[in-house]
Amino acid sequence: MKKIAVVTATRAEYGILRPLIFRLKQEKGFRMQLVVTGMHLLEQYGNTRKEIEGDGLPIFLEIPILEPGNTPYDISVTMANAIRGFAQYFRDEKPDLLIVLGDRTELLGICAAALNEGVPIAHLHGGERTEGVVDDCIRHAVTKMSYLHFAATEEYRKRIIQLGEEPDRVFQVGALGVENILHLPLLTHEEICRELGLSKEQRYVVVTFHPVTLEEDTAESQTRELLAAMEQKSEFFYLITKANADAGGARVNALLESMAAKCENMRLVSSLGVLRYLSAVKYSAFVLGNSSSGIIEAPALGTPTVNIGDRQRGRQLAETVISCAPVCGEIKEAMEKASQMEAKASLLYGDGNTSEKIVNIVKEFFSQDRIKRKKTFYDVEWQEK
Repeated sequence: MKKIAVVTATRAEYGILRPLIFRLKQEKGFRMQLVVTGMHLLEQYGNTRKEIEGDGLPIFLEIPILEPGNTPYDISVTMANAIRGFAQYFRDEKPDLLIVLGDRTELLGICAAALNEGVPIAHLHGGERTEGVVDDCIRHAVTKMSYLHFAATEEYRKRIIQLGEEPDRVFQVGALGVENILHLPLLTHEEICRELGLSKEQRYVVVTFHPVTLEEDTAESQTRELLAAMEQKSEFFYLITKANADAGGARVNALLESMAAKCENMRLVSSLGVLRYLSAVKYSAFVLGNSSSGIIEAPALGTPTVNIGDRQRGRQLAETVISCAPVCGEIKEAMEKASQMEAKASLLYGDGNTSEKIVNIVKEFFSQDRIKRKKTFYDVEWQEK
């Protein structure tokens, strides 16, 4: 029986991984170990480990790694904590495969520890570009540490190969977020309004805004521009989820808290959970901010997106995504366009069968004993311009 480790550190990451975790748990040939870390274990981020427990999933191990604060130094120490904590886990348990998703800073520490202990890595959502944040560098670094690659689109698959990964280890499988949307029974409009205490007649907007970590000292000014636009577009109710534990995230949250305390048409929450979040997005007038959920999940639901600034610059965008600069006037203009846009679902990021594809590929590699520590660098033919 093969031992498969799956790591989750944030509410959003768990929400995406959820269908894959359930499928791995049901596979008779796998012993799935769910390792919970990062923001899940802190009250200030909603203590979202409770959501995992509420789903009936057994948590194999909790590894606290987050330093208080989110300065660059704090984030570096968090990465060091991840190396120490996960090195011990990999040494003691020796999983046959580690599955990770995305590009958060703690992944560098986790994957470095796996690399040193000889644990093969399977990486989801590689090959993507988010040129406004340090996550871009982390994502590509994790790609080079990984053996198996599960890309969300064909363009991203090609980029992973361009990074030197052999094509027969790189697969286009779509995005798990789309699978959640197509298969998770969402709440009705009436149910989500009752759950969140919203009026059924009031048009609302789901807002998520994170710092752009490759820009110095812009988190506060950009948040103020966003809040000014929201204040002036007072016809909407704003349901705001807090920023992640990125550099500058605490300052963003402080500004959001201050504004939400003063405005009756704004509410700030640490986490909505997968079901309530996706249900809220489905019936919102549009989503607002710079989260990847506005690029992948919202378009799959047919909900328009106002994508602010450079955090997601480089990703493939559906027709329902309107990008704008982090300036009050441009944000307001984009909000007006989005509010009048016709709902139109997009399957740019897959057909909803991602977890099945991933599990079948992993099973095939194990059955043929094809998961190795050694990799060959794959050279792509190129031509000078």
